[in-house]
Amino acid sequence: MKINFLTLFPEMFEGVTNSSIWKQARDKGAVDYTVTDFRAYSDNKHNKVDDYPYGGGAGMVLRAQPIVDAVEDVRGGGDARVVMLCPQGTPFSQQKAGELAKEEALILVCGHYEGYDERIRSVVTDEISIGDYVLTGGELPAMIIADSVIRLLPGVLGNESSAQEESFTDGLLEHPHYTRPADFRGMDVPEVLLSGNHAHIEEWRRKESLRRTWERRPDLLEARELDDDEREWLRKFENE
Repeated sequence: MKINFLTLFPEMFEGVTNSSIWKQARDKGAVDYTVTDFRAYSDNKHNKVDDYPYGGGAGMVLRAQPIVDAVEDVRGGGDARVVMLCPQGTPFSQQKAGELAKEEALILVCGHYEGYDERIRSVVTDEISIGDYVLTGGELPAMIIADSVIRLLPGVLGNESSAQEESFTDGLLEHPHYTRPADFRGMDVPEVLLSGNHAHIEEWRRKESLRRTWERRPDLLEARELDDDEREWLRKFENE
């Protein structure tokens, strides 16, 4: 996969692209990163990429020309998915990450100032928001989206089942985890996890995943079709 970041602050990506899973993914040949300063595409003699909004109002607006030209150049006639980071966009989810991970190329457009000239949307395929709050720019959201996508690429994680068992992958939060020692300050690991009975362990994990979701994110259950076991477990949770 090729991931292209269009930004006014390319230096922000130096650390993240050369660290941790990002670096491992690139070293394995699973992904390649390009960071493009779209200021370089400005046709303004002062390289300005923003201007005052028509109709008046506070703040500055990103001009269409630099970003559209940058997208078209980076895309190079290909069919890269162009993602605009935008508070008005569709809320990001694990399911969306999985969808994007199937693409051969992504272009992530990092906005700034008051917003985008509406005509930039003519070259955009997706508008995504990472939450209902305001940030200084789109760089951090772009990193978050890229990180969630990179870890889903084949061969990136050491254990392929890790990505499949994480929170939100099946619509539930992940079950509790434990490691050595079995007794820490009087807090014991559940006996079922020490039993070696994989069928019982899997059932416990499913049940505790459902319990954690019910306790912390009950909204996620509204969109989930529960099986008979899950419905029975929920009834027991409610009566405890």
